[in-house]
Amino acid sequence: MAKGKRAAGAKGTKITLKMAKNALRATPEGKLRLDLSNVGIATFPKCLLKLRNVEELDLSRNKLKTIPEFIGQFTGLRWLDLHSNQIERLPENIGLLRSLVHLNLCNNNLDSAGLSPEIGSLRNLQVLNLGMNRLNALPPTLAGLTNLTELGLFDNLFTQVPECTRVLPNLTKLNTKRNPVVYRQRDGQDSDSMKTTGNLYLAREGDLCHPCLERCRKKKLDSLQKKSNFSGLISPNSVARGSQEIWRQWITTSPPGFHKEQARPAGDTNKTTFTHNDNTL
Repeated sequence: MAKGKRAAGAKGTKITLKMAKNALRATPEGKLRLDLSNVGIATFPKCLLKLRNVEELDLSRNKLKTIPEFIGQFTGLRWLDLHSNQIERLPENIGLLRSLVHLNLCNNNLDSAGLSPEIGSLRNLQVLNLGMNRLNALPPTLAGLTNLTELGLFDNLFTQVPECTRVLPNLTKLNTKRNPVVYRQRDGQDSDSMKTTGNLYLAREGDLCHPCLERCRKKKLDSLQKKSNFSGLISPNSVARGSQEIWRQWITTSPPGFHKEQARPAGDTNKTTFTHNDNTL
């Protein structure tokens, strides 16, 4: 019996069509949103094809390793959140999601070979988060993302700022923090300069590892002592905006020896803490 339970656990939570329908809700903007985050899914539920008219899909904080080719049938999808899974490769049909405006792939196992060149076909994409992966290069096709305004490349393996980012006409925020980036000087100026931001966002204490929680508490105490004005609390960052009631990004600046698995959520609590992070776009 115990062996059977372990096997079932390895397969992850089975999502039925009824469960998926119960997870549907309308956003304040009137969009149809399907939230299946943090439910232990290990394989992309095929039953979701019955709900491919959704405009927002949240499968973050699960155990997904692959995304099937039939993801391309969600042609009306505008917002897709896959952060904090174990995804190693994107399917070619990701390029069929032509309506996509927001794509979050942060905190996965993507390397440059697994980042499909077809991602460059998402011409309406405005926000792309590729932080906390194993990328050291971007496909040249990303130069086709002419509507992209925010790009997160933090906590990867880049040794130089990707050339394709230099030709994106509407890019205003580029985060390459904590990469082994080598900056070049040209005409006395930093040719690889970029606009990065550090914002305030909401996170549940139960979603943070102990080192991160202690760091957040210390920063909160220091900030209160300085009587800082936390104006950012009324305007969460672009990653948090889609789902304020739950966390969007759970990691603060990584301390030495930090591993992603240490920070994976052990459960939700009702207590909320304010934390500062530069893992924003």
